[in-house]
Amino acid sequence: MQNILFFGDSLTAGYGLANSATESFPALIEQKITAENLQYRVINAGVSGGTTTGGLTRLDYWLNQPIEVFVLELGINDILRGVPPHTIAQNLQAIINKVKMKYPQVKLALLGMEIPEFLGGATAIEFSGIYRKLAEANQMAFIPFLLRGVAGRKHLNLWDRIHPSAAGYKIVAELVWPVIRKLL
Repeated sequence: MQNILFFGDSLTAGYGLANSATESFPALIEQKITAENLQYRVINAGVSGGTTTGGLTRLDYWLNQPIEVFVLELGINDILRGVPPHTIAQNLQAIINKVKMKYPQVKLALLGMEIPEFLGGATAIEFSGIYRKLAEANQMAFIPFLLRGVAGRKHLNLWDRIHPSAAGYKIVAELVWPVIRKLL
């Protein structure tokens, strides 16, 4: 059995769901893997409130087991806390470097985030651009906006209008699955 590590924040963890072990998007990806009888085990290393700095700190723990596929989703909490986009990019690159150093043959995927320009102007544009640049520089499978089709839709989000509901995560999983499937 090979391991797929989903490494992220509350969006990966499945914050606010009745049962994140079955309703988060990594759990839904695992269900698809099982349905296709693929020999992969999904590890959900999402932590609510997670940042790129925190991710760097906790990464070694998760790399103590063999990882064949590494899926990275971090950065939105950093920008919400005022961390400059260039610092976020440096931290994400450091995470990628650590993973590649430990497992040179690992397959990588990056799940990007966006914030509306009216909330951040030039910072929003710079923030959104870091994901594409990192994906290209590191030859990673890439989804530009993890919450495409879910963000801003009240019926697909929890009461906070930030985190997807179980219905929203089904849409997220349908977006992510084809990208992950190609890596397997």
